Amino acid sequence: MRFATCNILHGRSLADGAVDLDRFAACVRSLNADVLALQEVDRDQPRSHSADLTAVAAEALGAGEHVFVAAISGTPGATWVAATGREQPGSAAYGIALLSRYPVDSWQSVRMPTIPVRFPLYLREPRKWIVFNEEPRAAAIARVRTPAGPVTAVSTHLSFVPGWNVYQLSRLVRDLRAFPDPVVLMGDLNMAGGRPAQVTGYRALAEAPTFPVQRPSRQLDHILLRGSFGGAHRGRAVPLDVSDHTALVVDID
Repeated sequence: MRFATCNILHGRSLADGAVDLDRFAACVRSLNADVLALQEVDRDQPRSHSADLTAVAAEALGAGEHVFVAAISGTPGATWVAATGREQPGSAAYGIALLSRYPVDSWQSVRMPTIPVRFPLYLREPRKWIVFNEEPRAAAIARVRTPAGPVTAVSTHLSFVPGWNVYQLSRLVRDLRAFPDPVVLMGDLNMAGGRPAQVTGYRALAEAPTFPVQRPSRQLDHILLRGSFGGAHRGRAVPLDVSDHTALVVDID
């Protein structure tokens, strides 16, 4: 079976700067994942043709089970507020998704701690300070019935603020103690290399640079395992025609 994660950049391609829903669907289909975690997912946003990108991905993948968890209500970079989970249908939202071809026995979501005030942040590129308002973050959790037995699958997207993402990940690990093994944690953790494995105590199932997509030099996207699941695990980065990240894929025997 195959697990995969991808920060999709709301389906936008760096080649032409456009969101093409057919192209996005083809990219998702090409991953052929049985369980797929997505980050930077739009719903009802004008920039992505007011589409429900989770539903587009689910149809392309043949995933009968899927959930979208809004992190913000509104549009990133414009006007937004923290999502509450009670957003009205048709309102613009942005967040994460988790999709499965296998039956899901339960869904849950977790909202991450957020820096409550605007703060200065230095950007290495383009080498300047900005006053930053941190976006809320969330995690989607599913108890999935796979051919190898039940597994807790998690999709998340953590802050890129150094140190704060470590705190969020530590809090998520604490919350996941309530869920039975095995746990497969997937997402854009905004931490490079082996740091997420060190913070969580989980085992990394794939080690490959995933960002930036043109010439990947850092692994920001991760698939981590708590407990044991399946036999051999073969992981790799997969470039797509959308996003500024590669996808990360793990095949599990």
